[in-house]
Amino acid sequence: MKIVNRFRIFIVLVLPVTIFFISASKHENDDDRFITYEVNPRKSDLRLYWKNDSNTNFRSIQNLKSWLENHHQTLVFAMNAGMYKQDNSPLGLYVENKKRFSPLNKASANGNFYLKPNGVFYITTDNIPIISETAKFVDNGKIKYATQSGPMLVIDGKIHPAFKQGSMNVNIRNGVGILPNNDAVFIMSKKEINFYDFAAYFLSLGCKNALYLDGFVSRTYLPEKNWAQTGGDFGVIIGVTKPSN
Repeated sequence: MKIVNRFRIFIVLVLPVTIFFISASKHENDDDRFITYEVNPRKSDLRLYWKNDSNTNFRSIQNLKSWLENHHQTLVFAMNAGMYKQDNSPLGLYVENKKRFSPLNKASANGNFYLKPNGVFYITTDNIPIISETAKFVDNGKIKYATQSGPMLVIDGKIHPAFKQGSMNVNIRNGVGILPNNDAVFIMSKKEINFYDFAAYFLSLGCKNALYLDGFVSRTYLPEKNWAQTGGDFGVIIGVTKPSN
């Protein structure tokens, strides 16, 4: 969600949808309401991208894909990875390759990002994916990548208390959760959904913590599942790559 005037952003509390669960390791309970990708950062090259080596914002998955191909990398998976300002800069904390480009945002205002608790998704220097509430987040110097967004979807095994079952406030949504095996799972709804139902799907997969990334603008690139959205106008993008043949 591009933040033009954060005080004019409405809080979206609940949206119903479900995501087709896509992953390298297939699950028996795949749900065709969602597009889902599970990844082990200890075995796959999972990174956050914002600008290219010319200091230009990628903005779209296609731009990232083309840039990677020029650097002999094949894009395996990509998704927008957090809310951003009008200039496509991160609205909250952003760390890339252990360098902090944007500080932690602890402000209070209207809008999904500010619906407390919000949170941070990060990857440690040991390639462990973690989701932390913003208020509990500590930068211990061992963070390789980080993106802040909000609200939290699942908090310590419980759905965010602000979400309401049956809410008619629906949208396309995407988010990230941490599975019981410590893999990260990225999910986008194929159709409009409320926050409660979206969070409930993460919970059904065993995620004790999950974070909302964005809605409406959400796009996912996952050609192995015949899902290849390459457009968009984003801030940060998360991607998984492999060397080109």
